[in-house]
Amino acid sequence: MTEVFGQGTGHEQVVFCQDQATGLKAIIGIYSTALGPSLGGTRFYPYASEDAALADVLALSKGMAYKNALAGLDLGGGKAVIIGDPHKHKSEALLRAFGRFVQTLGGRYITACDVGTYVQDMDIVARETEFVTGRSPENGGAGDSSVLTAFGTYQGMRASADAVWGVPDLAGRKVGVAGVGKVGHILVGHLIEAGAQVVITDVSPAAIERTRAAYPGVEVVDDLDTLIRTELDVFAPCALGGVLTDETVGELRTKIVCGAANNQLAHPGVDKLLDDRGILFAPDYLVNAGGVIQVDDERHGFDFARAKRKTTAIFDTTKAVFALAKADGVPPAAAADRLAERRMTEVGGLRSILTV
Repeated sequence: MTEVFGQGTGHEQVVFCQDQATGLKAIIGIYSTALGPSLGGTRFYPYASEDAALADVLALSKGMAYKNALAGLDLGGGKAVIIGDPHKHKSEALLRAFGRFVQTLGGRYITACDVGTYVQDMDIVARETEFVTGRSPENGGAGDSSVLTAFGTYQGMRASADAVWGVPDLAGRKVGVAGVGKVGHILVGHLIEAGAQVVITDVSPAAIERTRAAYPGVEVVDDLDTLIRTELDVFAPCALGGVLTDETVGELRTKIVCGAANNQLAHPGVDKLLDDRGILFAPDYLVNAGGVIQVDDERHGFDFARAKRKTTAIFDTTKAVFALAKADGVPPAAAADRLAERRMTEVGGLRSILTV
């Protein structure tokens, strides 16, 4: 059973939401509000069990707290999961019921898109709550956050290339992209434009065909295991998390791991295994922060050019993380955690100063 109150979990609040009439079963996790209201997307996924859903929302909400802190945003970390198959169970009524539960939290949690939810879904959720972002431009929103998620991941990849090869250039490099859905498809476009050789895989034949139609030069391999064993310069996990295990790290043939998927490390010790093998790991919550930068900007009157400028800074932040890792003699994931925790502690501590 997943522990909510166990040592090291640190979550402020976990809310279980059920509406029998619509079939809604959701969990909202708020890890921290030290820097501001918690913000993170809603994942709609057919979890094998309620315990699996709980474990996912706890990990994802903690990751959002670190992501928002490292991105320099005045936001805490939260996440929501809806249990079910979005292709079978998603409905207007269910999404509106979920919106009502978000509203009951009074702004402690702000939702947005994630796996299984889209801009149009957020428009529906917004009919029941003001605490939602990632809406359509027609409804005053920023639109698809995948655009800047992919762009930020690409900036992190450029910084990784600079650390390994001395130039922030991916021309001629072989990049394997695992997952060409909303984010991975756009990332492939950046890589092709940069002159990289791109190898892809995805469990969805439709996603593969869409990417091949847009970028005929991409190479396709049958599955993730094949891609992991392929000789690469960069491995980019862009689907679900947990792909970096003790076993897969031992099989990787790459110099860099840098992708958009959340929670890529199956457990905290995997970053040390990567480091020991001389594989540079760009922490996922650092490089994939473009999406949350985009949806946060919506809260202030969305300006794409401004949000893109903020996302471009992921390049410099990634370099700073690598520099700290080298100085402290720790893997980059540990260095990124230290920077995020430092900001949460220092800025969050200002709340002890009363303002009127």
